[in-house]
Amino acid sequence: MSVSQELLDILACPKCKGDIYLNEKKDGLICDSCQLEYEIRDDIPIMLIEEAKPLTK
Repeated sequence: MSVSQELLDILACPKCKGDIYLNEKKDGLICDSCQLEYEIRDDIPIMLIEEAKPLTK
């Protein structure tokens, strides 16, 4: 089971309040504006700024 589309539609980046989307592996949510990835653990998005991982290029 993964995060529902309904939940994804209402979630926003806690830092900039911008749009987020699922990564390719569907195990994290990405904010392009902040260049952060929020992990999904046990189907629960961890939307804490201090736990977000910086995106690497």
